[in-house]
Amino acid sequence: MKRFLLSTIFSAFLLVQLSAQTRVVADCTITYAISTDGLTADKEITESLKASTKTVYIKGNDSRTDLVSPSFTQSLLYNKTTGNAVILREIGNNKFMTKLDNTKWVSENKKYDDMQVSFSATETKTILGYECKKAMIQMKDGSALQLYYATAIVPSVKEFEYQFKDIPGFVLEFESQEANNKKIKYTATKINLSPVPASKFDIPTSGYRLLN
Repeated sequence: MKRFLLSTIFSAFLLVQLSAQTRVVADCTITYAISTDGLTADKEITESLKASTKTVYIKGNDSRTDLVSPSFTQSLLYNKTTGNAVILREIGNNKFMTKLDNTKWVSENKKYDDMQVSFSATETKTILGYECKKAMIQMKDGSALQLYYATAIVPSVKEFEYQFKDIPGFVLEFESQEANNKKIKYTATKINLSPVPASKFDIPTSGYRLLN
């Protein structure tokens, strides 16, 4: 009986420790810088990517990802409760909107079906003060993703980055390696845990051309 009580107390203590170490983030803004490798054949594309930024906003079950480049902007709004997504694109003076219900959203991400995820037990790096563990994702088309994720923080919405939905932490750096060996790396440069205005997730009712 004494051994059972000691085991129960230890298990409860361990659960408390793990809970204290991992925080589900329901409000945050994370900015990523973009760097390239293997794109020197087209310097215009390379410079455009380097001048681009990616910003992720999380609030409860809502997420928004803004990709801003010198030539266009794209915003992806995703709601975890409904599983629906809206994509907003601005190219010059032209504005386009694409609405995806949950079925279409899953279909859009079908390329991530049967992906293989492997976790490193030893490789880590520190990004913005967070210790991050390494993982690799192998796609069925031959492309791959190398990433580092912070185990101390977990986003309240993961599915907006569909390929990272099973990663047990917040991905703060990832590098895609395409079948042609071209690479694009996204690295978090700023994390803001202040509340995000609800207006960030408002869907425009006019000014956009609706695309199927």
